[in-house]
Amino acid sequence: MVRLRLFAEGPTEQTFADAVLKRHLAGFGVYLHPPVLIAHAKKKGKVHRGGGRRYLAMKNDIARFLAQEKGGDVFFTTMIDLYAIPSDFPGLADAEKLRHLPDKRVEFLEGAFGNDIGDRRFIPYIQLHEYEAYLFSDPTWFGFFYDHHEKQIAALKAIAAAVATPELIDDGQHSAPSKRIIAQLPDYADAKPVVGPQVAELTGLAVIRAKCPHFSAWVSRLETLQSTKMEDPSP
Repeated sequence: MVRLRLFAEGPTEQTFADAVLKRHLAGFGVYLHPPVLIAHAKKKGKVHRGGGRRYLAMKNDIARFLAQEKGGDVFFTTMIDLYAIPSDFPGLADAEKLRHLPDKRVEFLEGAFGNDIGDRRFIPYIQLHEYEAYLFSDPTWFGFFYDHHEKQIAALKAIAAAVATPELIDDGQHSAPSKRIIAQLPDYADAKPVVGPQVAELTGLAVIRAKCPHFSAWVSRLETLQSTKMEDPSP
């Protein structure tokens, strides 16, 4: 069995990975350590975690874990949002040329991210455009938490039906996936870390993967780690 360390943007991703991905990946010989919130700043020697608003802090955080874990049987990955990505993120300016092609844009940024970290054990993943896109795979499940909100949930289903994949719901300040959910279900703003992972779990990993190809490709890559572990993990 190989080990996987995951850096999460926030508590919602952290819980989802621990509750859903961990169980799934175990079936492929991959042990997911408890996910950690990624650093966003370091002040007076104290690391502040969650949010990922400063790339250098994120990079240094990942580098520390890489240095501590030198074996070829451990891999590293991320769950960070394309929405509100740090302004100092590598390749961000060049990626603007691909804004009309979101899947190519995010792949370009992941490539730049991987190159900047510079370790073959690191598997960069950027959510297109944020975690809440997965919840549009089947918004019906919001009804489990918000009864008597049929009209609002119908509005979310209409948003999902209007795009080829929920991953194309954009990164606008007021139109990103989470913003659209909150516009219909305001209580979700404070309930994200609890409701977000549970809606995804009720939806099911298979349904999310069928609707969200970029996410599914990442999961597929993680499923192969057992067969790709390295004797020599040096870059």
